Amino acid sequence: MPIEIQLPRLGWSMEEGTFVAWLKKDGDYIKQGEPLFTIEGDKAAQDVEATDSGILRLAPDAPKEGEMVQVGRLLGWLLAEAETASPVRGEASEKPPAPDSENAQISPSRQGISTATAPAGNASPSAGLPESAGDSVPASPRARRAARQHHVDLSTLSPTGQGGRIRERDVLAAAAATPSAGGFKKVPLTPKRRTIAARLMHSRQTTVPVTITSRCDATQLVTHRAQLKATGGSLVPSFTDVLLKLTAPALRQHPMLAATWAEDHLLLPEFIHLGLAVDAGDGLLVPVIRDVESSSLMQIATQSQKLIAAARAGQLAAADMQGACFTLSNLGSLGVEAFTPVINPPESAILGIGAIVREAVPLDDGSFTARDRFTLSLTFDHRVNDGAAAARFLQTLRQLIEQPLLSLV
Repeated sequence: MPIEIQLPRLGWSMEEGTFVAWLKKDGDYIKQGEPLFTIEGDKAAQDVEATDSGILRLAPDAPKEGEMVQVGRLLGWLLAEAETASPVRGEASEKPPAPDSENAQISPSRQGISTATAPAGNASPSAGLPESAGDSVPASPRARRAARQHHVDLSTLSPTGQGGRIRERDVLAAAAATPSAGGFKKVPLTPKRRTIAARLMHSRQTTVPVTITSRCDATQLVTHRAQLKATGGSLVPSFTDVLLKLTAPALRQHPMLAATWAEDHLLLPEFIHLGLAVDAGDGLLVPVIRDVESSSLMQIATQSQKLIAAARAGQLAAADMQGACFTLSNLGSLGVEAFTPVINPPESAILGIGAIVREAVPLDDGSFTARDRFTLSLTFDHRVNDGAAAARFLQTLRQLIEQPLLSLV
């Protein structure tokens, strides 16, 4: 019996993904474990492998590059020799199967189940129509719900489902094609943006955030980096790399800033893995620099350069964004001097780094001298730390920054 290839759920919160590319062609013989296609889920793009073998036959409506695909959608089949594909499924493909932890790693037999696992017409507003409008039109429950949400009249749509049934994607395509009132343009939400929004709301709802700031002298830091640049090496640590290195000993002295809230207890990490907020162009990603405390500055720079490049190329793996106990976010390169960074759960604190500015600083004799200074903005969860503890951490970090050579040797 043909084995269906469905879009798997790559994460518990995933409902849809952006189809990146097919890695095999229609008619290719696929061996178990070979990658079939690439899908961008919550935050990262992943190759999806076949858990069985057979001849690949793509569905007539197989997704194209950049298309949004619902979890559970039928993408194609794996066939035995001389076997033909089943008729295209109807609405059943719209209902994503619940993840089954016991069966997730089991290769399916030829019983018509999914082989993929993770490593429109014009619409018109329905305002003013009675609630029963469109009830006589064959449509799936998901399509009807989408029609209510997007104010789409089902009777104006051209169905693509089996037996002339309107599917959810028919409604969504029509809604996207409908001119918005007031001259606004609709911008579809990507899975990445949905995930970012969900995580930010989770942070806001599950922490008690407080932000404190401290001005810091960066003159020696600037001088040290200029010296590193002057060596002419192929890899020059950034200011953020240096601050990652200096943050580790400050956290070791004030371990509660790296603690995680776990309802009836707190968790303290054995190793200091630090998150680094990266602007990936279409959203914020936070890859993790491993074991910062034991790494040299050049090792940190190597890690961060590799992870930043992967983030901007959409090639971060889920494992690259897990395990941090504290995060740094640097908006200084964009001219921002101070801000209120948002805690990245389950962490309990995040450090914002502002722009370095040359300022006139008064001396004891009444004269002035030019110094490079910037602002540290620390947001912490007040459930885990009090203000005095957070202030002492900033004080320690400021001392390390103002005399960086003591920690960078």
